[in-house]
Amino acid sequence: MSHFDIRSAVRPDPDQPMVDIADYVIDAQIDSQEAYDTARYMLLDSLACAMLAMKFPDCVKHLGPLVPGGELPGGARVPGTSFELDPVQAAFNIGTLVRWLDFNDTWLAAEWGHPSDNLGAILAVADYLARKEGKKITVRDVLGWAIKAHEIQGVYALQNSFNRVGLDHVILVRLASTAVATAMLGGGKDEVITAVSHSWIDNGVLRTYRHAPNTGPRKSWAAGDACRRAVIHALNAAHKKVVGYPSALSAKTWGFYDVAFKGKEFAFERPFGSYVMENVLFKISFPAEFHAQTAVECAMQLHGQVKDRIGDIEKIVIETQEAGVRIIDKTGPLANYADRDHCIQYMVAVPLIFGRLTASDYNDDVAADPRIDALRDRMEVRENPQFTQDYFDADKRYIGNSVQVFFKDGSSTDKVSIDYPIGHRKRRAEGIPVLMAKCEAALKAQLPAEQADRIMALAREPGALEALPIQDFMNLYRA
Repeated sequence: MSHFDIRSAVRPDPDQPMVDIADYVIDAQIDSQEAYDTARYMLLDSLACAMLAMKFPDCVKHLGPLVPGGELPGGARVPGTSFELDPVQAAFNIGTLVRWLDFNDTWLAAEWGHPSDNLGAILAVADYLARKEGKKITVRDVLGWAIKAHEIQGVYALQNSFNRVGLDHVILVRLASTAVATAMLGGGKDEVITAVSHSWIDNGVLRTYRHAPNTGPRKSWAAGDACRRAVIHALNAAHKKVVGYPSALSAKTWGFYDVAFKGKEFAFERPFGSYVMENVLFKISFPAEFHAQTAVECAMQLHGQVKDRIGDIEKIVIETQEAGVRIIDKTGPLANYADRDHCIQYMVAVPLIFGRLTASDYNDDVAADPRIDALRDRMEVRENPQFTQDYFDADKRYIGNSVQVFFKDGSSTDKVSIDYPIGHRKRRAEGIPVLMAKCEAALKAQLPAEQADRIMALAREPGALEALPIQDFMNLYRA
């Protein structure tokens, strides 16, 4: 007869990582002006990305209520549309728009991700509370919540690699959005802990849709899905007072650590503050997976030297970080848009040939150019250990790449090497004007001129922008 280990049913104190999140979300005061300034640019850039995504039918088909007739008049608005939805579905819509083109901000460490994905939940809940419940919420309030969401996602990512156990980075979007949305909805520390425990019990989605041979467009709406789930957890905890699960992480056999993290507890490099927002990376020039951003810059520099000699190229050597080799080094046929924008060889070939890399360059018509795959076949991708070391250095957070082209006659270009892209903190002064130009172009391509001009005027007046009620700000993006 088998002997069963009878375990105590006494509930333990909540796991410390969940307590730390609750303490931070409820108690922390953000005093960093740099964080608020960066958050303001992040908000404008993210909604510019959303406007650009409206040009893509595969994105637009996901927008609106989950079922016909599911609109909620007076609910949260979906930028670029006339939809008014419940905050759960609005979070999915906004998160999907912001993320669709892989053009919003980025955070790279042991885990990577896009902290502005959390705007799906934050904007949906803020607009809903302002419009349906009459809460006074300003753009500055939203920036404060965004700083905290960035911090939670980014600090977890510094030393905890979810991709190493096969889980997608949107697990941290769900975590951060759950915590922040619960507080936005009026929850206290107990409610935040409860909501976060439910987020961990969800475990995580697999990264399958980001990697060959299954790469596909789910990666473009995965963050929206995480935002949607986060708002559900927040509503359940703050309004329905559901029961929480204090050892969701540490419970033997059944907790997240044992089930999904090989028994390891989370490790933390620093306490929560405003470090992540201050150091976040903007995608300014190219809609490319961020590990390849500097590779694209290198290729752009080489375009003039190689554009008339494409047929004479013998090989192209790309050096990148270990993470770049692991996730975007791809050979063989690329099946779709999502496959191409996560292939470093494709992202280097296009600018070498055309001197550009835009969102449309991942479409089938451009990919049909036989020169692209011919160049891909001649590429060698390898790790540069220095790039990897600088990638993990807390004082650098570089994302280095180099590209060198060799010709059949024995000649070659210089090796072009760039340590960090224009969106890096060290290039803020250079990058912000270009970021705002990206924003203005995106707005004017989608919105009426009067609305686009009003948004850009507010961008030049930080005080006026931050004082604006969130419902008035969201209305500026209404189609």
